Amino acid sequence: MATNGTNGTHTGTSAIDPEKFKRLFFTPVVPFLHDDPYTVDYDNYRSFIRRFLKDEYLQQGIAIIANPEAGELFTLEREERRKVLQICIEEAAGRCPVIAGVVHVHTKGYIETARDAQELGADGLFIFPPIGAGDIVAIWDSDKYPEIFSNIIQEVSAAVPLPIVIHPVGRYSIPFGQGLPIGTTKAILDACPNIVGWKMTYNFDGYRKIARFLQRYSRPVNILAAVGHYMHENHADRMFDGTSSGAWNYALEPMMEHLKAWRKGDWKTATDLWEGGGLAELQHIFEDIGRLHVRYKTAVWLRGLIKTPVMRPPMPKPRLAEIQEITQALVGAKLEVIPEAEIQQTIKSLNLVL
Repeated sequence: MATNGTNGTHTGTSAIDPEKFKRLFFTPVVPFLHDDPYTVDYDNYRSFIRRFLKDEYLQQGIAIIANPEAGELFTLEREERRKVLQICIEEAAGRCPVIAGVVHVHTKGYIETARDAQELGADGLFIFPPIGAGDIVAIWDSDKYPEIFSNIIQEVSAAVPLPIVIHPVGRYSIPFGQGLPIGTTKAILDACPNIVGWKMTYNFDGYRKIARFLQRYSRPVNILAAVGHYMHENHADRMFDGTSSGAWNYALEPMMEHLKAWRKGDWKTATDLWEGGGLAELQHIFEDIGRLHVRYKTAVWLRGLIKTPVMRPPMPKPRLAEIQEITQALVGAKLEVIPEAEIQQTIKSLNLVL
């Protein structure tokens, strides 16, 4: 069941209410079998999703992005993506929005993926920039040629007129970091009125620039915080409408307490939780952005929430130093980790390096 009351049957932008997507979207990892990374452990995935859907978290606005980057959607087959989304929709059972990741190597594939999401009952689409040739990925000049992405969104939206949240990863730049600049952002929003949210994948200064732009844009577009180690400042700057973040995977409990303190206007408690409660140090997981999703999954495994940190090749294995660093950060945030013997057994079985 779709929580917006349309169950994937939007007929135009007039039916879309951005307020319904002002949520704490989490981007769940997808567990594989320890000895077979080409097989999804659906039972473990279902149990993992359930821990986020307790009443106490639903009341705060938790919601799901099925098939995000943290969920390794780039490596999943079509039927695997469908099954992952189906599990999320079944477990949510209409209690929170579920939006579905959409990406492909060609536009027809984007549309096919979006239609699958609509058929299964997703409340919206989480659309990624194109993947494939360097012309449209690593060396894409998005300000000069924004239509490379906006054309995809327009074609998807014409075929499947659901609300859209954008994952705006782009070529790295000093002003914005790993996120699309203001000119591209405006061009995409102008071209695509179904967009209700923008994932804030930016560096600190870039976040502030894009957030200010979105706050002044001609229609509401939710600012969805992503980078865990900026979230304290994002709240203080009043540039926070919700999240689209993998940090919830491993830090659900302390992040929720921190959020509740900010919502009460209790900045002192929020700061104490952030600085004194180990949350700031824990969010240093984001410091090595090139290893981010490896580190997410390692943290989730160390907490005992999934059975293995294995990712689907060519995604890499964690390194020993990362396991040690993340273990210390979790313990510092007063979060339980699996026994040392279990950690060492996994390290040995995966033949990990320093």
